Amino acid sequence: MHTEKLSVSLPVPIIQFVEQYQKNHQCKNRAVVIKEALELLRQRELEQAYREASREVDPIWEVAIADGFDNETW
Repeated sequence: MHTEKLSVSLPVPIIQFVEQYQKNHQCKNRAVVIKEALELLRQRELEQAYREASREVDPIWEVAIADGFDNETW
């Protein structure tokens, strides 16, 4: 996996949380903690996108349900 170095400035309480999390969960370094946090944010965004997509109405599917396909057992 290709990586790139990134420098960020964070408030002291956030840094303290990251360091405490690193210690409590025996993470190799602070970058691991930050990466895990960003993966959770990405997952949350993906879940939101799926929720929004599931609310979209597909007229063809609605016709299929009206035909009784919603009660099929496979």
